[in-house]
Amino acid sequence: MRTEQLGRWAAGLLSVALAIFLGWLATRPAYSPVEVGAAASGSAVEDDPAFALDPEALDEVPFPLEHEIRRGDTLDGVLLRAGVPEAELRQASASVSQVLDPRKLRAHDSFFSMVHRDEGLVGIRLPRRGQGVVVADRKRGVWTSRYRPYRRSHIRRLVHGELRGALESSIRRAGGPASLAESMAKVLQWDLDFNRDLRVGDRFEILFDELLLDGQLQGVDRIHALRYRNRDRWLEAYRFADEEPAEGGSNRYYDADGQPLRRQFLRSPLPYSRVTSRFSLSRFHPVLKRRMPHYGVDYGAPVGTPVRATADGTVVSAGTRGGGGRTVRLRHANGYLTAYLHLSGYAQGVRAGARVDQGQVIGYVGSSGLSTGPHLDYRVQSNGRWVNPATLVSEPVPPLADSLLPAFFERRDALRHELRGGSGRALRAGP
Repeated sequence: MRTEQLGRWAAGLLSVALAIFLGWLATRPAYSPVEVGAAASGSAVEDDPAFALDPEALDEVPFPLEHEIRRGDTLDGVLLRAGVPEAELRQASASVSQVLDPRKLRAHDSFFSMVHRDEGLVGIRLPRRGQGVVVADRKRGVWTSRYRPYRRSHIRRLVHGELRGALESSIRRAGGPASLAESMAKVLQWDLDFNRDLRVGDRFEILFDELLLDGQLQGVDRIHALRYRNRDRWLEAYRFADEEPAEGGSNRYYDADGQPLRRQFLRSPLPYSRVTSRFSLSRFHPVLKRRMPHYGVDYGAPVGTPVRATADGTVVSAGTRGGGGRTVRLRHANGYLTAYLHLSGYAQGVRAGARVDQGQVIGYVGSSGLSTGPHLDYRVQSNGRWVNPATLVSEPVPPLADSLLPAFFERRDALRHELRGGSGRALRAGP
């Protein structure tokens, strides 16, 4: 009985809704044809409710069908999957290749088939990651292509916060994106080991730009300035062109006194991980079951985590070395040598005699050799003697020229003003 009542009630509601809809159809105004065009660069176009409700106007707009580029895809394979007829494939591929290097296709990027109700496939939109989009149009079986760069814009942002748990979550609570933690770690990588030095209660102030491409937020573009209080010390970093503008100076980071943050060695070969074993002259070996020296610092991390060279140098060797398993050894200036043990593999081009730059990926975390689990054993020698990587004193790169210091201090003061929440007018005129 209750089921029958519910059925009659639902049928009644449906009848009322249908009557309202038919009444609206009878009284709605007639629509004039809608012209569909591209908005001017940088302008915003509000949705037109008439356009949204007019099926005839919608029929004039190609419908985008989304696809994904797969690992190992060729340009021809992508075009076929987008719906290009085989008879047109050669001409379509040649047209697209004029504006897109097929080697620039990246797995997992999206591309779109533009399909018209009557004409079928009328175009394709292919991405160039972070740069723009290739627009390929089809008219009567003939393909033409052009490249449209994304409209780039920035939003200046400021976040203040306190470390309460992980750095990423602390930054999110302060109103910033979690990816800002990685950018911050790159700026302070010579002064802070983000695996060991951070403490609950640390404070941070970060002034940065977020990048927008065609109005869509892409993430952090650059950090302009930051202050970080670690225990009882404040670390400061300010972005500044390190040469005269006429000489094409690059932007680097300097402390409050104009001293470069960059040093010969990074504090850690892994930006994020956990220390599982420290340097020791007498450590119980978990595999050999006896006490022996451990001349490195162990960082626990998942298999495949990229391992960075901590300093500019030359590859001495890249191969299996006894209990260390797959190992890369690098020779550096001033009598230093670094070793990276238990790798799962080596980065492309890492072989004896190859030059590597500080921060360059040289291999990947693994568990090769005498190992109980995935980790990196990082070691440092100074003039043939093993030293504790955690206490390594690293020399800075050459300082700013005296002629640039006045401009730097002016820039620093403007950035400090913004870090405190002040206006950024003075900053925008800077380098």
